[in-house]
Order: sequence, then C-alpha cells, then structure tokens
Amino acid sequence: MKVLMVLTSHDRLGDTGRKTGFWLEELAAPYYTFKDAGADITLASPKGGEPPLDPKSAEPDSQTDDTRRFEADAAAKAALAATERLDTVSHEPFDAVFYPGGHGPLWDLAEDRNSIALIEATLAAGKPVALVCHAPGVLRHVRAADGRPLVQGRNVTGFTNTEEEAVGLTAIVPFLVEDELKRNGGLFSRVADWQPYAVSDELLITGQNPASSAPAAKALIKKLAARA
Repeated sequence: MKVLMVLTSHDRLGDTGRKTGFWLEELAAPYYTFKDAGADITLASPKGGEPPLDPKSAEPDSQTDDTRRFEADAAAKAALAATERLDTVSHEPFDAVFYPGGHGPLWDLAEDRNSIALIEATLAAGKPVALVCHAPGVLRHVRAADGRPLVQGRNVTGFTNTEEEAVGLTAIVPFLVEDELKRNGGLFSRVADWQPYAVSDELLITGQNPASSAPAAKALIKKLAARA
C-alpha cells in the first residue's frame, strides 16, 4: 500500500500577521494509521521541502499521542523536511491520496492546478482520495468526469461554520469550507463541534475536524482493502 499525503505550503493567516500552515494532528494521526498498517508514505507540498506547521497545532493543548510520537520520530521528521514538489508527483505510483488540513490549504491547495489535476486523475483511475478538516475546501474547483463540481450530489463533510466561528477566523479565511461544499452541491452533514466524523461516498472520503483525521484514514484503508 502506497499513500501520498499532500500538505500546504502556505504560512500566512490572511493579513493578520499570524502564521498558519498544516495542522500537526491531521498529519500525525493518519501518518501512523497508514504506517502501522504497513503503508509506504510519500509527502508532497506545492513548494516542496519542509511545509509550514501551524504553531497553534504544536501547543500543549493540541497534542495527542500521535503528535508526540511524530515529534519523537526522526524518520518522520526527515520525511517532513523533504517533501516532494507537487508538480513533480503523479498519482500513478500510489494507491490513494490523503490531504491533511490546517488553514493553509484554503489559500494555496484550493487554487493549485496541480492539486486539482491530481485529485481528478486519482479518482478517474479508481483510487480513493481522503481530505480532512479544512482540506475538503481543496475540492472547490475539482470537477467530475462530466464537468460538474466533484462534490455535487455527494455526501461530504468538513470544518463547520460553527467550528470556524469558535476559533475566531470566520472573517479571515478566504472562504468557509461548509459554505463552499454546499455551494458546489455537496450533501453536507456534520456532528457536534470537535467530535470525530468521517463520511465515505464511493472513492471520496471527508472528515470534519482534527479528531476526524484517524477515522478518515481508517476509512481510506478500508476502501483499499475492499479493492484488493
């Protein structure tokens, strides 16, 4: 099993002067879900090299067993420091693609032509794609084979408007994930704020928030097992 994980390269939280990037739990929890299942993992980002970590995700109250394991894992840290450039990556060597969130993807991956093409090609090849928390927003310009928005008529979830309001960034982000998924015809569902929730619709898997990272990764493994 070979899994490609795509991270953001964007580190600025709008015009606030604050830093953003990827959310550590949303990388670490799926990373070890895949690793412990025997997967070979490749990390990529638009700019390559070390992607920016949202500093808030490294604060003590955001830590989990998986984030602590990642921080102590020299091999994982080395892989993170040397992500491949997204424009050099094809879906062909991989069995699945996973997008961790954080606010960064709303600025770069949501508009990245290479990311859009990667998702479209992966799904067209019959391989699953999973995106968690803010990462489902990356689907905003992705199209199905017939040209319609990919999420149209599909069951999806993602970081909710009330969760965005709770972290005080509703007016800062370029768009709200929940609103964008609905605007493109997605059948959006959710559970209570901060509770784990992942939705599978054929080859597309989405997770609501950081706590949904491992469930989304497990759903992806289940999908791969069903194809084997």
